Amino acid sequence: MRASARKSSAAQSHPESADSERSSGRSPPSMNAATAATCLLAAGLGCFLYGSSDLLSSLLRVSVAETSMPEPAAAPRRSPQGVPYSELRHIVNADGLHLFCRYWEPDGPPRALIFVAHGAGEHSGPYNDIVQRLKEQSVLVFSHDHVGHGQSEGERMNIKDFQIYVRDSLQHIDLMKSRHPELPVFILGHSMGGAISILTACERPTDFAGVVLIAPLVQMNPDSATPFKVFMAKVLNHMMPSLTLGSIDSRWVSRDKKQVEAYDNDELNYHGGMRVSFGVQLMGAVARIEKEIPSISWPFLLLHGDADRLCDIRGSMTMHQDSPSTDKKLKVYEGGYHALHQDLPEVAESVMKEVISWIAERLPASPQQPQGS
Repeated sequence: MRASARKSSAAQSHPESADSERSSGRSPPSMNAATAATCLLAAGLGCFLYGSSDLLSSLLRVSVAETSMPEPAAAPRRSPQGVPYSELRHIVNADGLHLFCRYWEPDGPPRALIFVAHGAGEHSGPYNDIVQRLKEQSVLVFSHDHVGHGQSEGERMNIKDFQIYVRDSLQHIDLMKSRHPELPVFILGHSMGGAISILTACERPTDFAGVVLIAPLVQMNPDSATPFKVFMAKVLNHMMPSLTLGSIDSRWVSRDKKQVEAYDNDELNYHGGMRVSFGVQLMGAVARIEKEIPSISWPFLLLHGDADRLCDIRGSMTMHQDSPSTDKKLKVYEGGYHALHQDLPEVAESVMKEVISWIAERLPASPQQPQGS
């Protein structure tokens, strides 16, 4: 991003700096030792002559207050990995939490903006391969680690309201749109990020040129999320919301063992158990999506593997079949696992080509090069 944009981003990303500057303003000169001693001597004499201690006690309070040490400045906010946010590109959300951001900028003027919403337990880093290919289309791609994920603040993979993810996404999108108001905006979401993308687009259905969804969370697996289990989850959410239900099984992320190993070794991924409260928020998001599907009219591309055991493909099929959008496409990858963009090399390459071509078809024409230059 250009220097001016980075400067603006830094100013908006550190709202606490204004308060720090105000609190560091110069205070009136403190009473020196000689003056304080003289005042106390005079007060003592007055107390002896007039039998009153009010003056002495008052001056004692003033002396102590004036000579007390100033309070230390607040420590700089740091990422969960201990890096000061002053050294990281970030935004601050409506709750005052710092969200780590990534920006992939094309060499020339951008033709569009693409916001990437990552999935549960991961972060924005693993999308670098597909994003680098998108840069070749002269698009500016941006993303952030969701609250409680990666290098962002917040309790690890837990949220009091799923809407916070949607709200933060719209905040970041609005920020980038304010800098590039003439450019169309796309969203690319994977897994839980797909659910975030769908609900984000549903809030502003006319704002987006298209939404790309890779194995999105659209519905819970009906075989595992039985009515009884859903009922029990809601009961436990009131009694023991921090109870863990088990972690994400990385074996089902990809058929490429190198990708699974990379996932397991990535310290920015969350490898702990999923809390009951988080599961309930996911169920709530899915219920909202189910209600929204009959009114979805914006363009979307769905890519899903039929061997996905983390996000049920039936959700993508339902969305494609029941939404009234006239610009929609579903491509199913036989034997494909959850992270299709990181599955077997031939599948990952096919996914990248599909995403790039679908977006490229909806980009504005490139400016004509001047003749004879």
